[in-house]
Amino acid sequence: MTVTELFLEYMLRASKYALILLSIAIIVRCIRSMLREQYEPETWAYIRTHEGKLPVNHWEVILGRSRSADVRINQKGVSRSHAVLTRNDYGVWTVYDIFDRSGVWVNGERVGDRGIRVNDKDVINLGGVNVRFQEIPLERREKLEEKRSVPGRGVSPAVTLLELTLFQLFLLMQHAMFAKEENLPTIALGFAALAIMQWSCYNAMRVIGRSGFEVETLAFYLSTLGMSVAATSTPDDMYKQILLTLAGVILFLIGGWWLRSLQRTATMRMPVAAAALALLAVNAVFSDVILGARNWLIIGGFSFQPSELVKVAYVYVGAATLEHLFREKNLYSFIAFSAMCVLALALIGDFGTALVFFICFLVISFMRSGSIATVILAVSGAVIAGLLAVTARPYIGQRFASWGHVWEDVYDKGYQQVRAMSAAAAGGLFGKGAGAGWLKDIVAGNTDMVFAVICEEQGLIIALCMCLAVLTLAFFAVRSARFGRSAYYAIAACAAMSMMLTQLALNVFGSLDILPFTGVTFPFVSRGGSSLLSCWMMMAFIKGADNRREASFAVRPGERMRNAPPPEVEEEEEDEDE
Repeated sequence: MTVTELFLEYMLRASKYALILLSIAIIVRCIRSMLREQYEPETWAYIRTHEGKLPVNHWEVILGRSRSADVRINQKGVSRSHAVLTRNDYGVWTVYDIFDRSGVWVNGERVGDRGIRVNDKDVINLGGVNVRFQEIPLERREKLEEKRSVPGRGVSPAVTLLELTLFQLFLLMQHAMFAKEENLPTIALGFAALAIMQWSCYNAMRVIGRSGFEVETLAFYLSTLGMSVAATSTPDDMYKQILLTLAGVILFLIGGWWLRSLQRTATMRMPVAAAALALLAVNAVFSDVILGARNWLIIGGFSFQPSELVKVAYVYVGAATLEHLFREKNLYSFIAFSAMCVLALALIGDFGTALVFFICFLVISFMRSGSIATVILAVSGAVIAGLLAVTARPYIGQRFASWGHVWEDVYDKGYQQVRAMSAAAAGGLFGKGAGAGWLKDIVAGNTDMVFAVICEEQGLIIALCMCLAVLTLAFFAVRSARFGRSAYYAIAACAAMSMMLTQLALNVFGSLDILPFTGVTFPFVSRGGSSLLSCWMMMAFIKGADNRREASFAVRPGERMRNAPPPEVEEEEEDEDE
C-alpha cells in the first residue's frame, strides 16, 4: 500500500468516526432542546365560578363537568362536554353549544349554531349554572408572556447547525474519494447549496425573533442524507435535487406563514379537498402503468407523484377546529373524503401509499371522535378491502406470499430484499463510505430500499440516527399537541407524523423482510422530488403545533392582535370540514 493509499484509508476511517459522532451530537442536542424543556401554558382568559377562577390556556377549550374538559365546571346541571369557547385570529372570543339539551346562553341570549361572541365580564349560562368570562388585558398578557421560558435555553441552535455543516463537509469528503471526477463539481455544489439554505433559513428566523430551530435542523439533517443518496445514485441530477430541496424549503416557509391564520386555513379546506380528488382523478385516467401502478403523472416532460402532494392535502383537510369536532356530519364527510382518496389510490395501484393514508385516517378519526368503536369499524373495513385487493391484484398477493421467505427465491420474488439485507450487513457499524456501495444500482435501491443503502455506505449507527431523527419529530409533535392553541394544529401535527412514521416502518422493515415489501419511500432521504416536497410541506404542521415562546414562525403572537375584525369578518358563517 502506497503512502497516498494509506493516507486516504486513514482519512476515510476518520471521516466515518466523525460522521457518527456528529450525528449523535446533532440528535442529542435537538432532543435536549425539544423534549426536555418544560412547557409553560399560555393563559388567555379566566372563567369565574363561585369556587374561584379557572384559567383558559388554549384558543379552543371545552367547558364541561368531565375530568377531560379543558375548563372543568363540576356543578350539577353542567354536562360532561357542554360548550366550546374559541378565540379567533383577531382576539374575538365565541362560545358554541355542542348539542347539549340544557342549552347555553350568553347574557340571557340562547346560543345557536353559529355561536355568540363573548366579551369581557359577560355571563355564560351552562344548563342553569352561571359563570363569568374574564379576558386578560393586553398589559397583563405581556407580563405573563415574559415569564414563559425561551426554547433551547442552554442548547444553542447555531452550534447544532455548525455541527450539521461539519457533518456535510465530512460527507462531501467521502464522496470526493469515490465519485467520478466529472461529478465532483455538481456534488460539491449540492452540499454547498444545502448549507447555504440552512444558514439562510436560520438567520431569517433570528431576524424575526424566533429562537426554536430544532425541527428545521432535523429536516436538514435528513435532507443531507438524501442529498448523499442522490449524489451516489444519480449524480447527473444534482441540479434537480438542489432545486427540489430549495422548493421544499420555500413551501415549508409558505405553509408555516399560511397556518398562522386559523380562519384562512379553515376557509380553504373544501377547495383543497376538491383539488386533491381532482388530482387523483387525473392521475388515475391519464397516467401510464409503470411496474404495475399508475403512480406517475408526466406533464411537460416533468414527472411527479400526485399521491405525495395529496398527503399534505389530506392532513390539511382532515384536521379540524374544536367547535367542529362534535358535529357528526363533519366526521362522516371526512370518512367519505378518505374513502374516495383510498379508492383512487387503489385504482392507480399504489397500495403502499393507500396503507399510509389509512394509518393517518385512524389517527385523525380517533383524535376527532375519541371513539374506539369508530377505529375498530375502520380497521374491519380495511381488512375486507385488503382481502379484495389481494384477490384483484395478484402481484400484491405474491408480495405477501414471499414475506418471510425471500431467501427461498433470491433471483425472483426475494430479489430486492435479499440484496438489501446483504448490503446492509456488509456495511457493518461504520459503513463503506459514501458512494462505495453497490445497492444503489439495484432497481428502486435509492427509493424503496434507501435504509439499506444508508446502512451499506454509512453504517448501521448513522442509519439508526436517521430513524431516531424521525422518531424525535414524532414525539415532539405528540408532546406539542397537548399544549397547542388549537385542535387543528394538534391533529394536523400528529397526522403528519403518523404518515412519516408509517413510511419509515414500511421502508425499513420492508427492506429487511420484517414486513411485506410495499415500495414506500423513507421521509426526506429517498430519491424522489415529490416525496421530498411533501415532507418539507408537512413540517409546517409540526411548526404550527409548537407554541413555545419565540419558537415557531407559524405561531402568531396573540398580543399583536389588538384590533377586532370588522362586523362582516366577525360573524363568519359556519364552515364545513370538507
